[in-house]
Amino acid sequence: MPCIEIKNLNFTYSKKTPYEKRALKDINLTVDEGEFIGLVGATGSGKSTLIQHLNGLIKVQDKKQSSVAVNGMSATDKKTLKRLRFEVGLVFQYPEYQLFGDTVAKDVAFGPKNMKLEADEVDRRVRRALEVVGLEYDKFAERSPFDLSGGEKRRVAIAGVIAMQPRVLVLDEPVAGLDPVGRSEILALIKKLQKEISPTVITVSHNMDDMAAMADRIIALKDGEIVADGSPKRVFCNRRLIAEAGLDLPAATRITDTLKARGIDLPSDIVTMDELARELEKLRKRGLLKAERSAESDYFGKAQQDDLSELSGEDDDV
Repeated sequence: MPCIEIKNLNFTYSKKTPYEKRALKDINLTVDEGEFIGLVGATGSGKSTLIQHLNGLIKVQDKKQSSVAVNGMSATDKKTLKRLRFEVGLVFQYPEYQLFGDTVAKDVAFGPKNMKLEADEVDRRVRRALEVVGLEYDKFAERSPFDLSGGEKRRVAIAGVIAMQPRVLVLDEPVAGLDPVGRSEILALIKKLQKEISPTVITVSHNMDDMAAMADRIIALKDGEIVADGSPKRVFCNRRLIAEAGLDLPAATRITDTLKARGIDLPSDIVTMDELARELEKLRKRGLLKAERSAESDYFGKAQQDDLSELSGEDDDV
């Protein structure tokens, strides 16, 4: 069942000025409830402009020709716009910079209070949101958000969004600036949020590895237009399209292409490291990697060869 419907959406910044720039061109898009969308594209491709239309932060310019609707609520109808904004939770890049409350609890409660909920319900939602993002209420509720670590601040910012219990969660570069541990924790949290709070997730990211592993569907933008829309395999295995869109291939796909060029028989549609590991293990068990030892070693060197051995789960030389 569609939860997001966008028709003929165009948007131009600084219209009728020397700085006029068309950011979106004839966007037609339907997103079903329960989908995990990876929205990708080079800088300036229109990703942020598109997602800000979903809850009316950027208004539809031509209401006669274009429309944006979420769960039947139109972003151009003043009667439904406020309710729509609670339906779409938007987490900006570096959301911790938007914290403002004296305490964590007050910050997280801001959205539910604006929904005019009863005090008991606001408190329940604050407790639940902090629990879901992995912050113990009794430990964090009365602390200043500005005294927290970077990862904790980001969790508080996300808690403030999910406390409104949006059916659609939109995240703009959610792991930007995080160290590897923090990045892994936030990615795991996003999957948890999809399962427990917001069934439909749209994530804007420049990290193709994350999107290949997590997304059900990849939508790629270039110069304000949708140039690809499909499964991670369908999109990322179109090498020419990815190059023309100014994007990187997932690391697993790049490694696969390199090994295939060296004569190792691997499928061309590998997009995640897990898939690559499984295929290498199949070849190892069939004894087909032994003959390729010199080719791999020549290209990767011993350290990288060891990484491939670890990836395929073997302890001995290939």
